[in-house]
This record gives sequence, structure tokens and C-alpha cells, in this order.
Amino acid sequence: MTDGGTGTGRRIVLATRNPGKLTELARILAASGIEVTLAGLDEFPGAPEVAETGRTFAENALLKARSAARFTGVAAVADDSGLCVDALNGMPGVLSARWAGRHGDDQANLDLVLAQLTDVAEPDRGAHFACAAAIVLPSGTERVAEGRLYGRLARAPRGTNGFGYDPIFLPDSSDLTTAEMEPAAKDAISHRGRALRALGPVIAELLPG
Repeated sequence: MTDGGTGTGRRIVLATRNPGKLTELARILAASGIEVTLAGLDEFPGAPEVAETGRTFAENALLKARSAARFTGVAAVADDSGLCVDALNGMPGVLSARWAGRHGDDQANLDLVLAQLTDVAEPDRGAHFACAAAIVLPSGTERVAEGRLYGRLARAPRGTNGFGYDPIFLPDSSDLTTAEMEPAAKDAISHRGRALRALGPVIAELLPG
């Protein structure tokens, strides 16, 4: 897989401007062994921002992928993901990126979740990350794959890898947060890794090399 150029018949735009997410998505797709030429939305000036108005991760992923495919004329992959906390009845869920009120303020979102769980005992701090990954072709063909990672929430942030809620999420059977893990180790178990690996065969089917 390459991040640019014309060395492959498969060209995909990743419908994100988040550099951390773009790096992670590119790394996961590369590990799937499928050769694609990747571009982010920043390479397409004027690409519209998409309001994430869907009620599910799959709906939001499709909204973003449809918009990118329509604007660029290129097959588009988008994902939507979030943290679902048992003690908060599955929230913040699709509101994860704007839980504290301003979209993309990772620190404020993380701090708010921790504050909301201050009095929650260890056995009740269960949570999972959920991800839906969608591919949409300019022809209108679209498919979705999903992945989850179950675990629990730490009481304080640890680690500097990853982004979002990674510093407080402890996967089942791990004493490391996902922000303390090496990228390859995280990708092997992550919700986004699972969703994108499931999407890999679909990319191969829809975009023959």
C-alpha cells in the first residue's frame, strides 16, 4: 500500500482529516495485505464537512463515505467509532467525539467521562469501543463492517499512544491502556482494526487490482 502516487489500480480516499486516525487506518489497511493508493480529505480542497447526524455508528460512517465518494469521484472509506460505557447506559456512544460539547476536544471528553464515573466501583466500570467502517463507490455501491473491543475504564489516563479515550481504556485481559500499547499490538485487537480487517475482503471484491 502507498500513501500517494499511481502505482496501483485501487485508489481510496479516507474520509477523515484526523491525522491520528488517518495514520491508524492506513497502517491497518496496509497490514491487511491489500495494495491501495490512499489519500485523505485534505488532499481534496473544498471537500465538505459532514454533520454526524446518524443514530448509529454505521449510519455516520455511511454519511461520511457517501459525501467523500460523491465529492471526489473516488471510492471512499470512512469509519465512525466511540466509547460505550456500561454505567452510562452505553453513552457517550455516537456522541463520543463531542461528549464535552465541542467536537474533537479529546482531553475535555476524557475528563468528563472520568468525572461521571468518579463514584463507580471497579466491577461496574465496564465499557467497549465500537467501530463501523464503510466503503462507498461513486456508483453507489456501499458496504459496512463492524468491530468491538471490550474492557474497562481506568481511573486516570495512562500512555501517550493513540488518541481519544485510549488513555483510560483497559482491554479485557490487559493491564495496559490502549494508549500504552505499541501500535501493532493495539491494531491486532482494536475495534477499528477488527472492522477494517473485515472490510478488507470487501475492498478486494469491489476494487479488483
